[in-house]
Amino acid sequence: MRSRPHPDWITPDWPAGRRVRALITTRGGGVSSGKFASLNLSTQVGDDPRCVARNRAILRACLPAEPAWMKQVHGTAVIDATRATPDTEADAAVTGDPGAVCAVMTADCLPLLLSDRAGKRVGIAHAGWRGLAGGVIENVVQAMQLPPQDLIAYIGPGIGARRYEVGEDVRKAFVGRDSAAAKSFAPRQDGTYFADLYDLARQRLAAAGVAETGPPAEWRASSGWRKARAWQRLLGSPRRPSRVA
Repeated sequence: MRSRPHPDWITPDWPAGRRVRALITTRGGGVSSGKFASLNLSTQVGDDPRCVARNRAILRACLPAEPAWMKQVHGTAVIDATRATPDTEADAAVTGDPGAVCAVMTADCLPLLLSDRAGKRVGIAHAGWRGLAGGVIENVVQAMQLPPQDLIAYIGPGIGARRYEVGEDVRKAFVGRDSAAAKSFAPRQDGTYFADLYDLARQRLAAAGVAETGPPAEWRASSGWRKARAWQRLLGSPRRPSRVA
């Protein structure tokens, strides 16, 4: 019998097939302390490895299988979750296997969840500005191997538009590819910009022909990302109850 998720964790409200389960973990429910308190799942940030192992065991107890951890590099590579290893460099994963669990870890970046309406396949992407500019959304949509109009997406919590300060180089990376992206950048007096990652992700999803169903309004608020900061997101597979965070 699987454990119940911690009450602070988030269950995305999206119209995915009932065989697909999604879960977003928060900082609550773990054993790490100090700046890692408490459910840190990353092995790369200097936390006590024993605490990370225990935190992952707590999460694993809520899932049908071990999450398909991968080595995220702010890139655009997509892998099949069944072939993922912690050393596999990728920032997105897809699967159609029953019980498999796709996973990404994010802080300021966006977790993007994908599913077809029938719940036959799922995908997940770690979408920061580099990944979005490089085409990680387009790549994971293609890897789903289904018509884009049959897909739905959920954008999870990330940094808010009034908190994400970037330079001209980031703006050019998007506007140079699509002039419509200019509306996602609010100029500041010092020559920098506030970038709206949610808006940029929505643009890429729309251009790819995918319906988008999230995030809830609270994640759009400037303070919304604070609640979700450094929380990990996972996506579960179809046909059998699994979880996404």
